[in-house]
Amino acid sequence: MELFSRSWAALRTAVAELPDEAFGQPSGCTGWLVRDLVCHLVIDAQDVLITLVTPAETEPTRDAVTYWEVAGTPPTGDDPLDALTVRLAAAYGESWLPKFHLDDVGSAAGRAAELADPGLRVATRDEVLTVTDFLSVYVMEWTPHHLDLMAHLPDAAEPPAEGLARSREMLEKIAGAGFPASFRDTDALLVGTGRRAPTDAEKAELGGLAARLPLILG
Repeated sequence: MELFSRSWAALRTAVAELPDEAFGQPSGCTGWLVRDLVCHLVIDAQDVLITLVTPAETEPTRDAVTYWEVAGTPPTGDDPLDALTVRLAAAYGESWLPKFHLDDVGSAAGRAAELADPGLRVATRDEVLTVTDFLSVYVMEWTPHHLDLMAHLPDAAEPPAEGLARSREMLEKIAGAGFPASFRDTDALLVGTGRRAPTDAEKAELGGLAARLPLILG
């Protein structure tokens, strides 16, 4: 839960420090500008708040790793929620508005996570997880998105090292194989999730795992 708090605080701080012109720049999410990504983060924060007050009585059905479904193809932007995100982001108009909204809702989500019982079972997407696993899911969600935020913004702050390491660990469990030790955590996440193509040298190091990449998580 501490890792969730550190990762989320770092991402919100990175957004708060963006200059106005950055919101019109492309992000690392194909087809999304930085403003679209920030709007998506607002929706994520709302999901955290909703889920943490949706207790479940049954046993957990998923954990932080098995929660993820691996899709065969990357998103096309045709998904209704993805399309809605872009429209909502455009409606903000001025960059200070999504910053304010993320700080407002995001701070509340962070406080709710700190107050939550780690062992409480919560329901989301027709599945049941413990609070600890649910918050770990969001470490995996937000750490790559932090990399997306800074993809074309070299001055943006990087994600916490421990968040990168934990996300790599979870991605390797999802893949059922480890990335080469020579891969930095950042490169393992970018290549592993299809945010960039591996170099020829990286393909050689990946061996059989290369044919199974990228892992499109949903």
